[in-house]
Amino acid sequence: MKKNSFFILLLSAGILASCGQKKEGTDAEVSEAKEVEQVEASKEYAVNADESTVTWIGSKPTGKHDGTIPISQGSIAVNGDEIVGGTITLDIANIKNTDIADDDEMRGKLEGHLKSADFFDAENHPTAEFVITSVEPYTAGDSVEVKEEFDSEYKPASADEFMVESPSHKITGNLTMRGKTLSISFPAVVKVAESGLSAKAKFNIDRTLWGLTYSAEADAVDKAKDKFIYDTVNVGFDIKASEAPAM
Repeated sequence: MKKNSFFILLLSAGILASCGQKKEGTDAEVSEAKEVEQVEASKEYAVNADESTVTWIGSKPTGKHDGTIPISQGSIAVNGDEIVGGTITLDIANIKNTDIADDDEMRGKLEGHLKSADFFDAENHPTAEFVITSVEPYTAGDSVEVKEEFDSEYKPASADEFMVESPSHKITGNLTMRGKTLSISFPAVVKVAESGLSAKAKFNIDRTLWGLTYSAEADAVDKAKDKFIYDTVNVGFDIKASEAPAM
C-alpha cells in the first residue's frame, strides 16, 4: 500500500441510505436521492469557480491530511431572495492535497491514490455533482448529532465543533460521486443580495457510504489498513456567485 493511502478521505464522503433517516454521528442527514422538481426562478446566479472553495480533511490516529476539490461550473436559481435550485459540478480529476507543501513526491502519491479505483475512480468518474432540491430556514430542531469516534490525538472534529456558526438555512440536495447518488442535508449560512450570493457550510460525512474504500481486489493488508482510517471526513463549502447575464 502506498505510504499516504491511509489518509484518503475527502469529500471522501459517503452517504447513508435509508429513506428519510438520519445516521447517528453526522450532521448531514442522508437518504435516498430525491426527485429534482422544476422550479420557478426570477434570477440565475453563476458560481464564481475562482472565488469558491470546496475543502476536505481526512484523519487517522497518527495524523491528518487536507485539501481541495476545484469547482468546474455551477449555477444557482433564485426566486425573490430565496434559493430554489442549482447545480455545482466538482472536478474530482483534479483533487488536491494542501498540507504536504514541501514534498512533491509524497503529495503526488496521495493525490494519485485518491484518484485511483481504490477511492474516487477519477478515470471513470472524473466529476461529482451536487443538485439542490430544497433550501429551508434552519431551526433548533435541525441541531446536529455527534458521533462517538475512537479517541486519538488526530480524531476528526465532531459535527457540532466543525459546523458553521449561526446557520441560517438547511440545504438539501442530491450528491453524486463515483456513480452513486444520495440526498444530503446540512446547515449553512446563506446570503442573497443584488450584488451576489454566498453560501458557507461545514459538516461531517462518512466516506464509506459512497464506496470510497479499498476495492474488492485490494489485498487483506490494505483492507485492514482502510479500517484504521476514520470514516468521518470534514467537508467545507464556501460558494460565491454573481447574477448571470440575461440570455
